[in-house]
Parts: sequence; C-alpha cells; structure tokens
Amino acid sequence: MKKYSFSPLLLTCLLFCLCFIGLSALPATAVPVLQDSNKKAVSSPSIPGASNTIASLPVDSVQEKGTVKKPSAGEITILGTYKSTSPHKKKVGTTKPDAAITTLKGSVTKTSTSRNSSRDNNNIKKKISAKSAMVMDATNGQTIFSVDPDTPRQPASTIKILTGMIALKSLDASETISVSLKAAEQPRSKVYLERKKKYKADDLINAVLLSSANDASVAIAEKIAGSEQSFARMMTLRAKLWGAQKTVCKTANGLTAKGQTSTARDLATIFRHVMQDEEFSQRIKQLKAHTAEGKLLRNHNKALWQIEGALGGKTGFTNAAGQTYVGKFKRGPDEIIVAIMGSRTMWADLKTLVEHGFSQQALTAAESKENMKKAKVVASIPAVSRQQQ
Repeated sequence: MKKYSFSPLLLTCLLFCLCFIGLSALPATAVPVLQDSNKKAVSSPSIPGASNTIASLPVDSVQEKGTVKKPSAGEITILGTYKSTSPHKKKVGTTKPDAAITTLKGSVTKTSTSRNSSRDNNNIKKKISAKSAMVMDATNGQTIFSVDPDTPRQPASTIKILTGMIALKSLDASETISVSLKAAEQPRSKVYLERKKKYKADDLINAVLLSSANDASVAIAEKIAGSEQSFARMMTLRAKLWGAQKTVCKTANGLTAKGQTSTARDLATIFRHVMQDEEFSQRIKQLKAHTAEGKLLRNHNKALWQIEGALGGKTGFTNAAGQTYVGKFKRGPDEIIVAIMGSRTMWADLKTLVEHGFSQQALTAAESKENMKKAKVVASIPAVSRQQQ
C-alpha cells in the first residue's frame, strides 16, 4: 500500500476552512435595535437556538398603522430607518445656511454698535459743562442725545425765538412801533431805542433775532398784546401748542423772572417748529442787517461762521440761567437741533454736541442701510415648509 504524506501548511489550511464553515452555520445571537426613548419597551420572545434574548423593542401602548408589530415566535424583526419608526411626521422648514449666518452677524454687529454708542454718550456727558442738553433729529423730532433734558431752567434770551415768531405773524414789516419808557429802560443787551420814537417792525424783529435786543422785545410785546405780561401769556400758549409743555414765559426778552422756565427738550421742540417757517429761518441766519436808519445789527450767533452746517440759532445768558443756546445744523441729508442750558463753556459744548449728533446720524443711516440689505436677503429666501419623507 502506497503511503501519502501531508505537509503541515496544507493541514492548517484545511482546518481553517472547516472552522469558517462551522461558524457561518450558527444562528445569529443578537439583532441591533433602534429604540425610541419616548416609547414603552417589552422584551421579545426567545428565539430557539439563540443563547441570548433579542433587545427590547419599542411598542406604542396602542398599536397604530405604521408602528412596530409584535414579533411572532421564532421571528426576528429588524426595525426600519428612523423615519419609519415614529408615527409622527416632522415638518421641516427650508432655510439657507448663509442667511442664518448673515442674521447672526447682524445681531452681533447691532449689539456691538449699541455698546459703542452708549460708551460714546457717556464720554460726551463727561466732556460738556452744560447742565442740560438735547440733540434732536430735525426731521422727525426723535432724540439723538440728551443730558437731563426735562428739568425746568431759566431760558434767558433763547426764549426770544417765540417773541420773534409771534411778531412775524402779527405785524407787517412796514408797520411802526412806538417805544415806551419801560422798553427804553431795559438792560443790555439792547439797541438803545429812544422813548416815544417810532421804529419799523421789520427793524425791531431783526434787532430781537440777531442782536438779542431786550428793549426791542418789550416794544414789540406792548405793540401786539398791550403789555409784556399779556404777551408772555401768548408766548406760553404758543409753546404748549407746539408740544413744549414745561415752558412758562413771564417776560418777552427772557430776563430772569420768578416762575419763568423751559427745558432743553422744549427749546429744541420750539426751534424745530419756528425753523419750518421760511421767513423766520431766512432772518435768523443773517450775519448782519441794516435798519432803515442805517444802524448795523450784528448776529450774536458765532456758530454761523464757526461751525459747519449752521443754519441759525439763538444765544442767551443771565447769571441765573448760565449760558444757553438753541440752533439748527445741516450736513448732507442730515439735520439736527441742538439745545444747551446752564453751560459754562457754551461754544465748546456746542461744537462737541454738533459733531456727536452728526456722527450718531451717520451711524443710524449705516444701520438702516444694513437692515434694508438683510430684509432683501430674508425676502429672497423661499418660506417653504414640507414633511420629511
């Protein structure tokens, strides 16, 4: 008989093949299961031939169409994908990732801008000496910046804007006005009107608005209302009709008087209204004017030649009021009203407030432009809601 010999390598290969075939024939011992944490779980029945039980399967307390059915004995149930395990379908709104990023950036920018604006406002408050100040948008009357804007204070000669406006609406330019002893004896500033002499209304109105003449203010008041006291009541009424509720006038020229008050907000509100009158706005921006008698009247408002964009304003000063001012400024499309009360360094304060006002306007315009861009982006995103299949 012939003897056969097998090499060790061949024997090893045969053993490996037998083991692989044997393992493949064994039943599965476990099945992966997706489990919904919101569902109740029950154990599936044991599978013959398997050493372990199948993992718990999610089953609704009330069986519905589309839910997992209870497996029968000997049956291995394999769950489908996540979409088919829940009887509840989700509605998914489509959106664009870029749009979401843009919105996030916008909110961050807006927050940063708001913080910077608040910091700037605090710095301005420390920089100016005025007890009260107001920077107002001349177009819509909204507040751009303020410091104690509603505290009543003595207005000094800024209140003459009411005297001048009422005179323009009550008198003809060529009308003559007689000067009483009371008017002639008013303290400075004045144009030194002579008692019993007659002057043209046009000249006295310019004297009030440009040279801040106390004597001309009283002469006009007596001409229109019969007395300065009655005229002051007209001024108060006119202020309140324009929304200046805390303004109370006792004199026609703003000299210190008990009970006479206004606020920075009220002065800005009044000036915003009077500057809408073409004749008033043309008169108050004149650098100088000559009377019928040839007398030169110079404007006290240095802002007209010292600050860019000045359109007109009125200065004031008394010991009780301190330095006061109200005026309008325009740069490009932006217009602002600035009112100052109780200042020690009025012209420096005014320059600071004007620059700050226009910088805030530019910032607001930039934010508005950015918001318009965002609105266009949002409008271009299709608002589609669909059910996930």
